[in-house]
Amino acid sequence: MVVHSDPDPFGSGGSAGGHDSAPAAPAAPAVPAALGAAASLGILAPGFVPITSSSDPVPGPMSGGLAVASAAPGPTAAGLALPAALIEPLLRAWLAEDLGRGDLTAPALVGRMGRGSWVAKAEGVFCGGVLVEPLFRLLDPAVVVRRLVADGEPVRAGQRLLQLEGQAAALVAGERTALNLAMRLSGIATATAALVAELEGTGVRLADTRKTTPGLRVLEKYAVRCGGGVNHRLGLDDAAMLKENHLAWSGGIGPAIAAVRAAAPWPARVIVEAETEAEANAAVRAGADAVLLDEFSPEALHALVPRLRALAAERMAAGGSGAVVLEASGVRPEQLRAYGATGIDLISTSAPITRSAWLDLSMRFEPVLA
Repeated sequence: MVVHSDPDPFGSGGSAGGHDSAPAAPAAPAVPAALGAAASLGILAPGFVPITSSSDPVPGPMSGGLAVASAAPGPTAAGLALPAALIEPLLRAWLAEDLGRGDLTAPALVGRMGRGSWVAKAEGVFCGGVLVEPLFRLLDPAVVVRRLVADGEPVRAGQRLLQLEGQAAALVAGERTALNLAMRLSGIATATAALVAELEGTGVRLADTRKTTPGLRVLEKYAVRCGGGVNHRLGLDDAAMLKENHLAWSGGIGPAIAAVRAAAPWPARVIVEAETEAEANAAVRAGADAVLLDEFSPEALHALVPRLRALAAERMAAGGSGAVVLEASGVRPEQLRAYGATGIDLISTSAPITRSAWLDLSMRFEPVLA
């Protein structure tokens, strides 16, 4: 079996992004449109000043990538990061969706400070903690968030995950949005971890797909990585995958690969989906960087994989491209171990994203502080 040292053979893993250092804050920042109506109605607590734009100074992780490595001690999904410039507009939109014209309960909390904690109500893998501080700081820039568990870390029922302290109106306003995101992402990470555990010791990695919720792709794929999986393509511009329809409409595997190679930047990878042994052989001979072997049985792959490796060695000896990445799809979870013994490199599945249940989390408030 060929085991690749690159954690993502298709180069689609997330990397930290960010923006330049922000200028000093203006004396009286305008309230952003997403929350402006609520402020004008007087139902946000005094001093409840939302951030006005992505260029405003925000203490903590919003000044760069939302890095997991800065989380609590213990096992972490080290090295994973979410680009703040991409995530902040999403957080703003999701807060605006829930707040509408403003939280009608806010007048009851004017001038009050609050403290609370998140608790896991079921066993699983936590994910989404990196979003909590930037989300609540859009509502209260002075909020304090202390993460007790890192994204990617296993949790047990009853375990405290993080603590928050800030304006009570802000904690209440952001509670549902923050929990919804974390429960969704934790469910994906938990489901991914269960499948990855089935492949332990095989050298085969579990990859996701582009079957993601519109608007949530970067976060759902982040959750897969927190669960121990690897990302396949984040989008159509990450690598060229020639599927059944491409091959039918382009004149076949050879012409399709040639057309893509002629137009794409030279580092771009070309992946071919094969449904038969003949298609898999043709893809390797035509120079595909990877072959997705769709709905082959474990028995068929045991025989086919060595032949494809030999074809790749022959093309390299003849001056062609090097080793080929072999990926299986259409795999049922109960067959993961069998497929892991076939010599393939990857198993791709949408199951952790499309079939996972949310991990139940709750926010427990402590008495209001004086």
